[in-house]
Amino acid sequence: MTENVTLTIDGLSVTAPAGVTIWGAAKKLGVNVPTLCHHPDVKPYSGCRVCVVEVAGAKALVAACSGPVAEGMVVQTNTPKVREARRLVVELLLANHPRDCFTCPRNQTCELQALALELGVREVRFEQAKPEWDLDESSPSLARDPNKCVLCGRCVRFCSEVQSCDVYTFANRGYSSIVSTAFGKGLGDVRCTLCGQCSVVCPVGAITVKDHSEPVLAALNDPNKIVVAQTAPATRVALGEAFGLEPGTIVTGQMVAALKRLGFDRVLDTNFTADVTIMEEATEFLHRLGNNQDLPMITSCSPGWINFMEMFYPDLTKHHSTCKSPQQIFGALVKTYYAQKESLDPARIVSVSIMPCTAKKFECQRPEMNASGFQDVDYVLTTRELGLLLKSSGVNLATLRPEPYDPVMGQGTGAATIFGLTGGVMEAALRTAYETVTNKTLQNVEFEAVRGLSGIREAEIDLDGTVVKVAVAHGLSRARQVMESIKAGNPRGWHFVEVMACPGGCVAGGGQPISRDLSYRAKRIKGLYEDDRDQPIRKSHENPEVQALYRDFLKEPCGHLSHELLHTSFVNAHERLLTRK
Repeated sequence: MTENVTLTIDGLSVTAPAGVTIWGAAKKLGVNVPTLCHHPDVKPYSGCRVCVVEVAGAKALVAACSGPVAEGMVVQTNTPKVREARRLVVELLLANHPRDCFTCPRNQTCELQALALELGVREVRFEQAKPEWDLDESSPSLARDPNKCVLCGRCVRFCSEVQSCDVYTFANRGYSSIVSTAFGKGLGDVRCTLCGQCSVVCPVGAITVKDHSEPVLAALNDPNKIVVAQTAPATRVALGEAFGLEPGTIVTGQMVAALKRLGFDRVLDTNFTADVTIMEEATEFLHRLGNNQDLPMITSCSPGWINFMEMFYPDLTKHHSTCKSPQQIFGALVKTYYAQKESLDPARIVSVSIMPCTAKKFECQRPEMNASGFQDVDYVLTTRELGLLLKSSGVNLATLRPEPYDPVMGQGTGAATIFGLTGGVMEAALRTAYETVTNKTLQNVEFEAVRGLSGIREAEIDLDGTVVKVAVAHGLSRARQVMESIKAGNPRGWHFVEVMACPGGCVAGGGQPISRDLSYRAKRIKGLYEDDRDQPIRKSHENPEVQALYRDFLKEPCGHLSHELLHTSFVNAHERLLTRK
């Protein structure tokens, strides 16, 4: 049983578990202690000293983000000494920071900018002492500006502790200190999975997502182009945040209306191809299970995870489903099946996907993703990019009336909706696999055992007498644990494994809106589960548009044409890096 201690913060008494930080206890009271280097998903660092407080009896100011509470402790968070120390820290940071706030991608969402305002910093009395660093544009998804780095170490710790990739490290000393990659190489030349989590945890504009809005706008203004959008499941519970709505607010219809306002000729739903993914993967899994072939089968719609697997575990790629992600399945079908149905010239189609993911920008450029005879997906806009694009175009999503998706590839199910969260792909696959094997109607479609954010979740599912052991992992540190277990001979006896690169799944992808709400993941996940429950159809194989696709075009899941258009292969890490643009 955890021991509790009682302390006083700003004259208010609070009881907290021993070992909790002063920052955590203050938050419980509703007292805001500002931070910069602190992030709740990684270990305390105490590097920036913005969170200092006065503790009675202490010889110096104490960092609240790492200082533990103690019985009888008396803390002051807002004394003149504390305020002056915080202002001095922020002033020193600003002295070595570029003054391009108006043109910075993080303008108005920059934590350093917000701190300067909140702490009343009105002048910078110090001269810049840092050297000038070159920009890093080598990655297909991310851009780095070391000149804006405040050495908070968030990217270093998150990439190491949560994603286990160790892409970043501190280099040099003193004024020359910098966050760097191995040997100072470009981000596109090291084993970066492109998950983009570093861009989310970076408090300033030192790591940002590459913006592809301009070529999309050019296509929208070209009368010879037919510009088709697809929207990923996780975008519908996050895009509203760019317009002041609560995380998790479902804005599907408003998003469709907004895209049509921008000038998209057709707006379709990635949920449609998520359902197609389930048809293919459920069939593939049942075949492997029946033949005891390359088990466990791994499923994922996360290109960040695919990058991780190819870089760190290329010898285990045989375990992964060969099915492409819903984004790439959509790209292949929109320039073949959809073009035929709608009598469109595929050469005129510009396929644009709205995604929560930064790794999708690379995925669409992979040389093998041209099954349609063209680049299947032409451009990827993240949720953040779309939010900014709508604002710059004068479109206020919050005031729009909902509009429906266009037909043929615009209908999805509840099973497809939950692709946007950890455990969702597994759950969707089980809904279809169960009914395929048993020929019985699944009464309760919600598989609670694979839901949740804690640890690696495991469950046993009875498929008409055959017990299937499944596992679900999110975040690449957990993915590494799963792969090490498979490498060791699969002692857990798993048959089916789902992996997502980002903690919580796509709802917390590297391209989603940056939120200061600590419960944003849980709220977005709740929104997707609600959307699933509200759908009239909750099983992928019952989607009438998917049934028409197989009846009129593909003929059968995992058939000849499906393999040509919807399945892929994998490469090793060396080849992976060579293919990057």
